[in-house]
Amino acid sequence: MRTRSTALVVLSALLLAGCSDDQSSPTAGPDTVPSSSVPLPTKTTGQPTKTPSATPTSTPSCLDAKLQDLTLRQRAAQLIMTGISANGMTSAQRPIVQKQKPGGVLLLGAGGSLAHTRTATAAATKAATVEGIRPLVAADQEGGQIQRLKGAGFTRIPAATVQGTWTSDKLTAQATQWAGQLKQAGINTDLAPVADVVPVSLKKQNAPIGSLDREFGNTPAEIGPPVQAFVRGMMAGGVITSVKHFPGIGKVRGNTDFAADVLDNVTVRGDDDLQPFADGIEAGTEMLMVSTVTYTKIDPKNRAAFSSTVIQGMIRGDLGYDGVVITDDVGAAANVAKVPAGQRATRVIAAGGDIVINGAADLTAAMVNALVVKAQQDEAFAKQLDASVRRVLALKQKHGLVTC
Repeated sequence: MRTRSTALVVLSALLLAGCSDDQSSPTAGPDTVPSSSVPLPTKTTGQPTKTPSATPTSTPSCLDAKLQDLTLRQRAAQLIMTGISANGMTSAQRPIVQKQKPGGVLLLGAGGSLAHTRTATAAATKAATVEGIRPLVAADQEGGQIQRLKGAGFTRIPAATVQGTWTSDKLTAQATQWAGQLKQAGINTDLAPVADVVPVSLKKQNAPIGSLDREFGNTPAEIGPPVQAFVRGMMAGGVITSVKHFPGIGKVRGNTDFAADVLDNVTVRGDDDLQPFADGIEAGTEMLMVSTVTYTKIDPKNRAAFSSTVIQGMIRGDLGYDGVVITDDVGAAANVAKVPAGQRATRVIAAGGDIVINGAADLTAAMVNALVVKAQQDEAFAKQLDASVRRVLALKQKHGLVTC
């Protein structure tokens, strides 16, 4: 079982090894934090992430060199994942991706065959590549009703409620196969698996998860093993996973994609239902997705994606997770529609997040602009931005997406 590495270990390894195209590893796997918080349930221990300082050297590491090569605007863009059509960039999306160079693209809508998808992702990758840094290319490939890509060449994946009944070995083997298809299609990131716990009594009322059969089970003990099996299978196939939607959307009623002011009045810091997220981290997930729900018993003033209590306190602190934190959609989602687009991006980074999912491509420039302006005006924010870019580039380097 792979253990989590700290940001300092990652940087040290990079300083020793440098980087190249063939460094991917297919089998690798302003809120105040309450002082009286109850730690999250977790099988592992860790400390909040610390931004490593550059080690003095005559030859900068690949990571340092890339950071130096990028302008502030280019660095800011690395933190945005822009939504594009799964069938290929539209005439409106293409110039946005070409000009803004987002650090990631997310395939939205129903896609075509594997071969068609490969052509679409190749074009998007070329358009978004900047200074030898290629984009994360992501899809929601969970199974059941949430499977973006199901044309010829893609296996029809059963719903999580079915996957959860399989043995761990079977699910890992199947996930490895699904990952292979994604890789062939030019996709390096699967925004899955779902670690949310949906109580049996709320299944039909829980719009985002239960009503769509997206849950592996109904208790933390049932959900943890398949979350780990899915993560390990995708890792074996060389695909990045994103365990979601921290700290859980299994107890809400509204779907944040279509409803505003979605609240969770039940979940607390240290909740037993957070265990599947810890399990996913233990299995080696390289991303953790944070929801846009407001958790009134954790941070009543901020949506989770905008909350340093959730990201810095619970994810970085309680769980000791030093990987990439990505948001649920804050572009097209109705739950954030009242927040100015630029503020959605700056509030995520200020809270400690790393990648902002933006399902509305036309908002990309506004988000990048806002990050640039705030970094120019706020030195502390600029350091946070650079720390996030470093985490994103380290992940990309690991998967062969950085050329030095």
